[in-house]
Amino acid sequence: MALDLEEQEQLDEFKAWWKQNGTYVIAAVAVFVIGVSGWKGWQIWSAKQAGEAMALYERAVQAAMANDPKTVKEVTGQIMDGYSGSGYAVPAAWLAGKTNFVAGDLKSARAQYQYALDHAGDKGLQQLARLRLASVQLDEKDYDGALKTLAVEPDAAFAALFADLKGDVLVEQGKKDEARAAYQLALDKIDATSPMKAMVEAKLDGLGG
Repeated sequence: MALDLEEQEQLDEFKAWWKQNGTYVIAAVAVFVIGVSGWKGWQIWSAKQAGEAMALYERAVQAAMANDPKTVKEVTGQIMDGYSGSGYAVPAAWLAGKTNFVAGDLKSARAQYQYALDHAGDKGLQQLARLRLASVQLDEKDYDGALKTLAVEPDAAFAALFADLKGDVLVEQGKKDEARAAYQLALDKIDATSPMKAMVEAKLDGLGG
């Protein structure tokens, strides 16, 4: 059937538009297809990475339970170096930090807790990492470093722990008045039923508080 005049005009207009814009349309479609394929490829790669990191972390945990610090350090190092973007990197750093701390390797423990602090996406985990890191710095007698690590405004759930540890650092520096104030702040933040309360009270009494 022959096209009527209106249909022919529409066809001619489409041909003219396609001649002018067809290349861009094809390119846009190609970009979309490549984008979808790339996204699916990334998802497959990400899932593969997570699975490998999980397997390594399970191996590290088993090594820790078997009291095999050498394997713990080796495997957690693989996770942190090769799978830093996975959800297992920070737990691996915690495990490595604890293992090194127990072994008396404070320098390595400090590095692992610093890694945990730098890579923790959750604010609560960041604050826990600060507490662990500051504890290691205290044992290293890096008192200024420990105070700097603790120099943040913690959430209410961590306020007593931060104040208590700060008091410990100040005691080692011989700053008894400041330590007393820190312990008192910790007491003010501690729940009355917490077993930590008696410990902080004993520290405060030891300073004549």
